[in-house]
Amino acid sequence: MSTAELDPAVAERFKFVAAGVRLAVRSADQSRIGELLKRQLVLVQETADGEVRNATTAQLPGALDDLYAAAAAVGDLGVTPGAESTVFKLWAPTAQKVSVAIYDSATGPTVALEKASFDAATGVWRAERSGDLSGRTYRWVVEVFVRGVGLVRQLVTDPYSVSLSADSKRSYIASLSAAALKPAGWDGHTRPAALAAAPDMSIYELHVRDFSANDATVPEAHRGKYLAFTDTASNGMRHLAALAGAGLTDVHLLPVFDIATVPETGCVTPTISGAPDGSTQQAAVGAVKSEDCFNWGYDPFHFNAPEGSYASDADDGAARVREFRSMVMALHAAGLRVGMDVVYNHTTAAGQNDKAVLDRVVPGYYQRLNAVGELETSTCCANTATENLMMGKLMLDSVVLWATQYGIDSFRFDLMGHQPRAVMEQLQAAVDAATGRRVDLIGEGWNFGEVADGARFVQASQLSLNGSGIATFSDRARDAVRGGSPFDGGDALIANQGYVNGLYYDPNALGGGKTATDLLRAADLVRVGLAGSIRDYTLRTYTGDTRELQAIDYNGQPAGYVSQPGEVVNYVENHDNQTLFDIGVYKLPLATSAEDRARVQMLAAAVNVFSQGVAYFHAGIDTLRSKSLDRNSYDSGDWFNKLDWTYTSNNFGVGLPPEGDNGSNWDLMRPLLADTELLPPPAQIAWTRDAFRDLLRIRASSTLFRLRSAADVKARLAFRNTGASQVPTVLVGHLSGSGYAGAGFGEILYFVNVDDEARTLTIPEDAGKAWVLHPVHRATGAADTRAATAAVDTAAGRFTLPARTAVVFVVE
Repeated sequence: MSTAELDPAVAERFKFVAAGVRLAVRSADQSRIGELLKRQLVLVQETADGEVRNATTAQLPGALDDLYAAAAAVGDLGVTPGAESTVFKLWAPTAQKVSVAIYDSATGPTVALEKASFDAATGVWRAERSGDLSGRTYRWVVEVFVRGVGLVRQLVTDPYSVSLSADSKRSYIASLSAAALKPAGWDGHTRPAALAAAPDMSIYELHVRDFSANDATVPEAHRGKYLAFTDTASNGMRHLAALAGAGLTDVHLLPVFDIATVPETGCVTPTISGAPDGSTQQAAVGAVKSEDCFNWGYDPFHFNAPEGSYASDADDGAARVREFRSMVMALHAAGLRVGMDVVYNHTTAAGQNDKAVLDRVVPGYYQRLNAVGELETSTCCANTATENLMMGKLMLDSVVLWATQYGIDSFRFDLMGHQPRAVMEQLQAAVDAATGRRVDLIGEGWNFGEVADGARFVQASQLSLNGSGIATFSDRARDAVRGGSPFDGGDALIANQGYVNGLYYDPNALGGGKTATDLLRAADLVRVGLAGSIRDYTLRTYTGDTRELQAIDYNGQPAGYVSQPGEVVNYVENHDNQTLFDIGVYKLPLATSAEDRARVQMLAAAVNVFSQGVAYFHAGIDTLRSKSLDRNSYDSGDWFNKLDWTYTSNNFGVGLPPEGDNGSNWDLMRPLLADTELLPPPAQIAWTRDAFRDLLRIRASSTLFRLRSAADVKARLAFRNTGASQVPTVLVGHLSGSGYAGAGFGEILYFVNVDDEARTLTIPEDAGKAWVLHPVHRATGAADTRAATAAVDTAAGRFTLPARTAVVFVVE
C-alpha cells in the first residue's frame, strides 16, 4: 500500500475510477514489470494468516503507455518491402512469442515462418526475410495471454495492413510508392485548387455503391465500384461535374476503409418486388443482409486498407489500392476535392472474435474499458480508446497515410466526441505537416456515453473544440428546419413540424397544437445557424431581448457554441435519419402539391447555403431522394438506398422500410407509401436538381456567404425582421461587402419566405439603395422562375416575396 499522493497526470487520466486503496510496485520489482505484463498478473487480497479474500487483474493501458512511450516514434509499423529484404513490425508488448507467416498468394499454404525479435524499449516485434516480397501475403502468429481465456496462439492480420486479400483473410505485402500500385498519371496529377478557408467547403456526402449500382450508363463491371468514378460520361459523373461547375467543392465518401460486414466475393443482390406499402421488399432485403453487397460501412476492420468489395478483384491486394487512387484522380479531374468518412471510435468486434484485430494483438489495450474492466459499447460496438498512446497513434498514422498516399483532402470523423481534443489537435498538426497543406477536419461532436461532459478527458465535442479550427456538425438549425428530433416516433413524426414544413402557419392533421411562440423560437434557432453558431454574435430575439447566441437555449445547451465559422458544419440532411423528402411526407399537410414539396426541400437547402460555416449536403437532396421513409438505412440494401441519375424517380413508395428500426411506425407509413399523389413527377425532380445548382452558384458568387472569421460575421451580417413584431415566416439577412475580398457585391440581402403565401416587408434600413435581383436569378434558364417575380420598391425599401421562395437581392 502507498500513502503517497497520485501523480496529477495519473489522477487526471484515471479520474473515472472511484477512490480506493492505492498500491505501488516495490522498487525491487520495477524492472520486472514488462515481463510480468506478458503473463497472468493477479492482485490478491489476503488476510494476515494467508486467507484469500479477493482477487482481480490489472488494466494494462496506463502501464504500457509509460513503459513503451518510445513506440510513439516508431514510423514503420506494418510491412516495409525493400530490394534486399522485407521487414515486418508489430507493436505487441504483452506477447510472449511472435512470428510472421508468409504466403505466396491470397489462398496458398505457408511458405515461411519467420521468428520476430522483441525490442524492450518500444514493445515492437521485428522480423525480416531476404528479398522483396511485394505481392505476397502474411499474417502474424502471436502468443499472448488473454484475460479470462489463458495463453492463446493468435493467427491475425496486421493492424497496419495497407491492403488485404478477399474478406480480409491475409495482409498484403506492398509499398504504396510502388509503380504497380499507381494508375497512369497518379504522380503529379492535378488537384483542385486549395480552398482559402474552411467555410469555402461545400460538401456532397456520397456512398460508393449508391453512386453507381443503379446507373445503367456505367459499365456493368464498374457498378458499385471505385472505377465507376472513372466513367466520366456516365449519368452519375455528369451529375457530379455539374455540381462542381455550380460551386460544389468536396465529395465526402462514406467509409471506404476495410469494413467487416460486406462479403468481398460472392455478395448477392436479392430479387425484390411488392406493393408500395408492402412488407415483402424489406423481408427480401433482410433475408440476405449478411450476404448482400451493401452496408454503409461503419464497422471498421482494418483502418489503413481500402475496402475490397468496391474493387474489381478483392483477392488482388494491388487492385483495390490502384482503383481507389483512380477514383480520387477522377474526382479531382472533375474539380472536386475528396473527403473521407473515418470511424476510429470503435471496431466491429473485440476479444477473440475472428473480426477483432487490435484486441487479439494486445488484449485489453486498444478498446475502452470501464472501471471494472468491462468493454464500453456506447458508440454501438466495441469502443476504442484513442486516449491510449498507441490507439491515438494508430488513428494519427492512418489519417496521415490516407492524406499522403491517396490524396484525401478532408476527413469527417464519426462520433468524434468520443476522442480527446488533444489527440485531434495533434492529428491536425501531423497531417498538415505531412502533406504540406491544410487538411480540413470535421466531425460529429455529440456528447454522450462514458466520456460525456469530460468524464475521462477534454473531448473533441461541440462545446469543447472552440478555437481548435476543427468543425462539428450543428444540430441546432437542423432540428428547427426539419422539426422535432431524429429520435421522434409515432405521432410525433407528424405533429412536430419544422420551420420550412408548416410549423404553426400550415399545420398538418396533427400539428394544430403548436403555437406562434413555437414558430418564433424556431425562427431564432434558424438564425443561429445562419450566423454560423458564433457564441458571441448578438441577436434580437423574438422576445425583444438582445442576446449572444450562447445565451439562447437549445435543449439545455447553448445554441451558439463555436468561436469561428470554420468550426461549424451546417446541414439539414445526411445519411442518418430520414431524408428531407421523407420528413416532408410526414410533416407537410397531405394536400401539399408536388411543386410545393420540391420548393420546401429547396427552402431547407437555401438555409444551408446562406448559413455561415461549412455547407454539407446529402447526395440526393437535389433529386428529392427518398428511402421509402427508412430512418436508418445502414443495412437496407441497394433497394432502399437507390439513387436515380436519370431523374425519373426518387425511390419513394418502394415498400415498408426494414422492420428493425421502422416497424413501430409501419401503421403510420402504410397510407403514406400507398399514396401515389406523394410521388414527385420527373419535372419536379429536374426542377429541384436545377434549383439546387442555382443555390450553389449564389453561394459561390460571394465570400459574404462564406465569411472567414467571427469578427467578419459580427461586422458584416445583420438580420432584419427580428424581435417581437417580426413576420416569423420570413428570414432576412443583410451582408455588407464594402472592402471585403471576394465579396463581389456592395451589399447582399437574402430572404427565405417559408410561408405558403406571398409576404411584403418594408425594411427602412435598406430603402434608397439600388437593389436588383442576384445575377443567378436574372440568368437565362434560371430554375426558379417564381423567385424572378420577387419585387422591390427601392425608394421605400419594400420587398415583395413570393410564397415558399428563397430570393437574393444585391447592390452591384
